[in-house]
Amino acid sequence: MYNLLKGKKGIIFGALNEHSIAWKVAEKAHEQGAELVLTNAPIAMRMGELDTLAEKTNSQIIPADATSVEDLENLVEKSMEILGGKIDFVLHSIGMSVNVRKGKHYTDPKYDFTTKGWDVSAVSFHKTMNVLYNKNAMNQWGSIVALTYMAAQRVFPDYNDMADNKAYLESIARSFGYFFGRDHKVRVNTISQSPTPTTAGSGVKGFDGFIAYAEKMSPLGNATAADCADYTISLFSDLTKKVTLQNLFHDGGFSNMGVSDAVMEKFE
Repeated sequence: MYNLLKGKKGIIFGALNEHSIAWKVAEKAHEQGAELVLTNAPIAMRMGELDTLAEKTNSQIIPADATSVEDLENLVEKSMEILGGKIDFVLHSIGMSVNVRKGKHYTDPKYDFTTKGWDVSAVSFHKTMNVLYNKNAMNQWGSIVALTYMAAQRVFPDYNDMADNKAYLESIARSFGYFFGRDHKVRVNTISQSPTPTTAGSGVKGFDGFIAYAEKMSPLGNATAADCADYTISLFSDLTKKVTLQNLFHDGGFSNMGVSDAVMEKFE
């Protein structure tokens, strides 16, 4: 027990069930002494088990559609009331592609689906930070983290337009992170996580192949959801006060590999 987040207050977006990275982060944050508000879209809350997590972490739930500025304003205002002050950390763990869900190939998308996907997966991060920024809702040296994936930089064909969404998300983190750092001393980073068998990730075609390939490519193996939660807690803590505008690869070394012996053996 390190109490890295003792006295800190935060909002965690996107926990659905025990497989969610956001779920693991909430558990770890609670263990490290933080007070939390949990949030997800109303439709996701009907599909998930958020009440169980709230009870486990002694947290309150505020439903919010992260694409709605009005919902986000309500979320931030009520969170500060519940938590008794400004926010120290926020996790954005939201991603969705309608094209993927509907089986639309990247070369033949429905562009209404594309627009919905980047609104949910990326623009929601801008809207969230915009509300936090304009309401001056974050404490100095606070930390905002969003989850991403390396398809933002490299081609993973079946990841479809989620790759574009993640590239957009990472750009927003850098651009808004500059203003948040300059004006409020708040840091903004993204974590580029190993392929992880969450409910959202498992919906991508060939996902089991992704995981097996990455495991063989990574010298340390894939990072689990629990590993990602630990890393996220370190970014919420005061130990990383000068880390901002970074896309931080948390993938067992995969992102710097060209090829591994284990992969080569498959072709020899």
